[in-house]
Amino acid sequence: MTIEEELFRKTKIDFNKISEYGFKKDKALYKYSKNIMDNTFRVDVEINNDGIVKGKVYDLSFGDEYTNFRIENSTGSFVGQVREEFENLLKDIRSTCFTRESFIYEQSNRIAKVIKEKYGDEPEFEWEKFPGYATFRNKDSKKWYGIIMNLDKNKLDKKSTGEIEIIDIKLEPNEIEYLLKQDGFYPAYHLNKKNWITVILNNTIPDEKIMKLIEKSYSYTVVNKNDAKNEWIVPANPKYFDIDNALKENNTILWKQNADIKINDIVYIYVGKPYSSIMYKFKVIEVNIPYEYKDENLKIQKAMKIELLTRYEKEKLSFEKLKEFGINAIRSQRYMPLSLSEYINKFEDKL
Repeated sequence: MTIEEELFRKTKIDFNKISEYGFKKDKALYKYSKNIMDNTFRVDVEINNDGIVKGKVYDLSFGDEYTNFRIENSTGSFVGQVREEFENLLKDIRSTCFTRESFIYEQSNRIAKVIKEKYGDEPEFEWEKFPGYATFRNKDSKKWYGIIMNLDKNKLDKKSTGEIEIIDIKLEPNEIEYLLKQDGFYPAYHLNKKNWITVILNNTIPDEKIMKLIEKSYSYTVVNKNDAKNEWIVPANPKYFDIDNALKENNTILWKQNADIKINDIVYIYVGKPYSSIMYKFKVIEVNIPYEYKDENLKIQKAMKIELLTRYEKEKLSFEKLKEFGINAIRSQRYMPLSLSEYINKFEDKL
């Protein structure tokens, strides 16, 4: 990557400002020159109509182009000074004539802008290791409905190379199967390929079509108005955590907190096979407790303290019973359906 490419990544040019800066239009190019280092060198900068910046440095003593400062292993105070002066000029042009963008490519930024206008959601850059990865999250349910990532295209297509940006979108499996037959769609990168699909953001697919797919993905994250918003169902694997044993000493335990849970919320613990049933009702009494999880991929490592309210017989709230209230899977933390909450409260009143 050249110095220019590195400095002007994620920027957008303002052509009115480059004229004010001193650039002169010459056919399809905007040109600017400035002498540096006591008139020993001259920097020529050209910007084309796509906003691509290219610069050259000339040694005025000989009239030749000076390129040593671009050699990666070239050292020395003189070479370093030329490189610094060149970069400082480009940085000044960038700060004066360009605006910062969230993403590298135009379509990515257009899509992000429409998402903000439609849903009010800003991209969230959550991973230090992957600074170009950004999630779009429903602010009510806190669930992702899109992830923009930059990567080498050979991760999607072994016959191609070069940096690209993509967005992963959640769709129905049958629609994913249909779309994968079309240009610009790939099996989901980094996510479940059954429920997610990768869309390349290089103008192969029109913005309007991508936004229609994002609308479908967003619909999976919408909080049902019939959900009890302060009550949650949380899955537990009895192979890894014995809740009854943990409750022997007192009636509180620490539990991983991975949603927008607040103090006084109600948490129902669904215990997986061989029980496959909601077996506990807890009240949240403390949140955002620092905690070291074994999973290194968890960026936000926090726990909540929950207090036992009720134990249920395993047959009372079995998975078959939960299906009657529209629950067909419990793979992660989710809202409690209001109808199920009301059903539980009614039989609890009779206990």
